[in-house]
Amino acid sequence: MTAHEMNFDGLVGPTHNYGGLSYGNVASQSNSQVASNPKEAAKQGLAKMKALMDMGFKQGVLAPQERPAVASLRALGFSGSDAEVIARAAREAMPLLAAVSSASCMWTANAATVSPSADTADGRVHFTAANLNCKFHRSIEHPVTSRILGAMFRDEKHFVHHPALPAVAQFGDEGAANHTRFCKGYGEAGVEFFVFGRSAFDSRFPQPMRYPARQTLEACQAVARLHGLGEEGVVYAQQNPAVIDQGVFHNDVISVGNGEVLFYHQDAFLDTDRVLAELDAKLARRGGRFQAVRVPADQVAVEDAVRSYLFNSQLLSRADGSMLLIVPEECRQNERVWRYLSRLTAEGGPIREVKVFDLKQSMQNGGGPACLRLRVALNEAELAAVNPGVVMTPALYDTLVAWVDKHYRDRLSEADLADPQLLVECRTALDELSRILKLGSVYPFQMS
Repeated sequence: MTAHEMNFDGLVGPTHNYGGLSYGNVASQSNSQVASNPKEAAKQGLAKMKALMDMGFKQGVLAPQERPAVASLRALGFSGSDAEVIARAAREAMPLLAAVSSASCMWTANAATVSPSADTADGRVHFTAANLNCKFHRSIEHPVTSRILGAMFRDEKHFVHHPALPAVAQFGDEGAANHTRFCKGYGEAGVEFFVFGRSAFDSRFPQPMRYPARQTLEACQAVARLHGLGEEGVVYAQQNPAVIDQGVFHNDVISVGNGEVLFYHQDAFLDTDRVLAELDAKLARRGGRFQAVRVPADQVAVEDAVRSYLFNSQLLSRADGSMLLIVPEECRQNERVWRYLSRLTAEGGPIREVKVFDLKQSMQNGGGPACLRLRVALNEAELAAVNPGVVMTPALYDTLVAWVDKHYRDRLSEADLADPQLLVECRTALDELSRILKLGSVYPFQMS
């Protein structure tokens, strides 16, 4: 059966701001307290979605979450009306208010891990929402993420939704940002590649010294079990602790894979030769031919990769079998990275073309093109079962641009988070959006 890879991009939320909340994410921390432009951010993301749709790729939309998350403040002891809760948090604990106002759910690579039906024991597409328990502002996302995914992929004949793993350090799970899949064709059995930063129980695995390793081996193994993946269809690899300490907080900041191709920095993994050999052998047994495109450190340093988000790119398969790399404008602005990409596309390898997008609002908070999308491989029957309201079309694009123009501010600073009207604006916008995308009642304020 014909199958497709569909990208579901996160729609940037109305409270997009630069709170500097993500320790270990260099861009997030370096732009802390800079005023943001939520309207521009949302339109930049929508422009990327429309461009991919226009190029013939399957494209969908994943809705943002309600922010500020007043319920999270109430759980921490703030009481009164919603406005009173926000005002008290602003006076007494501004960092908490900034955390519960984060629009970080826009980076849907962290929303969940997805295994297509060709890989799973029961022949259904499996979703496990990520617990994101390394960061408070992200750890509060998964209940609503699960409801939104459930509203997008409703049909139990085709889709299975697992709750997030236990929210403890041993099972730190960052979703698809540390997961990719290799296959000969999207509808054929593939090899799922899980990258972890540390083991919670095995001291033989080294850990970074400066920044935390967010993903655990044990979380990867648990997701593989939940999804019914056989041993021959899984490869585990440890991220190099030295690159984590240079700001590579997720594997998708240092490598990206698609189809039979892995595009990676030479310093991305520990025991690289073993990892590549295992991927090659297991993909060969599934009829594929693994291709590793190695980026040498003497051509692109890890620092350049982190600054430009070269690897936080989308690697997409064209109909003719060649691959297209979607990169942020920052790659073109980095002389060494752009020189490398120019050589890469001229060499005649699998990556034949590079397209550049302006995603500055997301990039300044630490998220490039790959952060903004969740990949889901679907056969024709599964594609037909997806909620049609979230599938990008020219009409939906126009509707969403008008929706952003109507509801979003064009400037937001930390002081603005204390404005109770911001919550009203967000709820009004999301209530309308849930109707546009045909999601039903997925937000807490709609269920109270």
